[in-house]
Amino acid sequence: MKQLTLLRIIISVFSCLWLSFAANAATPTYREPWRPQFHFTPATNWMNDPNGMVFYDGEYHLFYQFNPFGDKWGHMSWGHAVSKDLVRWEHLPIALYEENDVMIFSGSAVVDWKNTSGFGKDGKPPLVAIYTGHYTKKPLQNQHLAYSNDKGRTWTKFSGNPVVDVKMADFRDPKVFWHEASARWVMTVALAKESKVHFYTSPDLKQWKYVGEFGGVGAMGGLWECPDLFPLAIEGGGEKWVLIVNINPGGPAGGSGCQYFVGDFDGKHFKLDASARPATQPVLWADFGADFYAAVSWSDIPRRDGRRLWLGWMSNWQYANDVPTSPWRSAMSIPRELGLRQTADGLRLVQTPVRELRNLRGKNHVLKKARITEANAWLQRLKLENGLLEIEAEFDSVPSAEELGLRIITGTNESTTVRCQPRQGSLTLDRIQSGRVDFHPKFPAAHQAPLRFMDGRVRLHLYLDTSSLEVFASNGETVLTDLILPASGGRKLELFAQRGSISVRRLEIWELRSTWR
Repeated sequence: MKQLTLLRIIISVFSCLWLSFAANAATPTYREPWRPQFHFTPATNWMNDPNGMVFYDGEYHLFYQFNPFGDKWGHMSWGHAVSKDLVRWEHLPIALYEENDVMIFSGSAVVDWKNTSGFGKDGKPPLVAIYTGHYTKKPLQNQHLAYSNDKGRTWTKFSGNPVVDVKMADFRDPKVFWHEASARWVMTVALAKESKVHFYTSPDLKQWKYVGEFGGVGAMGGLWECPDLFPLAIEGGGEKWVLIVNINPGGPAGGSGCQYFVGDFDGKHFKLDASARPATQPVLWADFGADFYAAVSWSDIPRRDGRRLWLGWMSNWQYANDVPTSPWRSAMSIPRELGLRQTADGLRLVQTPVRELRNLRGKNHVLKKARITEANAWLQRLKLENGLLEIEAEFDSVPSAEELGLRIITGTNESTTVRCQPRQGSLTLDRIQSGRVDFHPKFPAAHQAPLRFMDGRVRLHLYLDTSSLEVFASNGETVLTDLILPASGGRKLELFAQRGSISVRRLEIWELRSTWR
């Protein structure tokens, strides 16, 4: 017995030494080529969907699909990070590991304030994660629970798992919330290959009852995944429910994408709102770029805050495994605040970068009321030191123009173009010549979105990181998110316009600070 105990100690020490050596050998510098400087990335290895996003005791939790053993998809577990401000993130140990031939697929987390589950301890509410168990040796997915009583630092898998099992191979990504009106938990879960979501209810997170479904509309050319359901305020008053359904393939830019529906929810059924039905746009897309997927919102944001906040995985299943970064692969979008706006075409989702991102602002450059040529002369004199930029641009006399926009110039014959075409009512993000584009044939492309012009003006709000560009137009009505992989070195900005007497009403640029330095 003593010899066995000694052997275990020796093995344990050797394992710790080896893990320490391996970790040090792969310690990231956060200065690697194309490493994002203000978007969340794992320190090393593969990451995809955001999971279990919940706010508790002053911390925003971000769990995510993570491969502990490599930089491509596989061995799905839940990675974990926390932030006090949505900007700077602290990496924590892996929360939930693949084990017993069951991967930890996507899901959600909640604070069980009333301790309905009985998992709480010492009078404090537990954090409860609800996730899909994906079986690697048979075609089966079902829904599981895990709980934590130490602010999410350690987790215990529920001994009664699975809690929902309909004996299906593609039944996944549960998003759970407390429904105040019916005083019970609601789960929205995807039947991926059937283009449906099902709704379940529970008094205690452990016993679930099927109550309804939604499907057969919107984009149905791919797998329905990662649903979300929440109430959202309408600008000017009122409220509607928004149902998020991510789809792969079949997105607006090809590959994966994020669609939404607006309607009413009674605790069992979701009904589309007649005024929100698409008129000019057959499918409602949250983002028209190629790289915004699996977007879900944070649970338990305090009422005094009142915002609905979310982010998405900043990649696309067409080429996600091939993006040439190391020692990590993939990033999350910036966090965004959601709202609803009544337009001539119906209710539309509005996204704005969270206000906390303003804390990254450094040097500020402002130009007002200038011709395009004057603005370009001003831009040429700017010395933009690190290329991490927030840009707000507003153009006047837009209807008279054939085309106008902004180029981000990085290397010889390298540029990313944001192009507005007023007569077509469109906005395009063109990354065909944006830098490294040869790693996959689907990567070099120009992605187009409908654009509504307000008062004859175009308003653009851009966030430019080392390897991504997020464009918010028309005060958040139209959004495009794309990866770009430009040459290292300085970045230059250039405005352009074809025909029409276009003028720059305001151009404001902030140089942003890195969150890693």
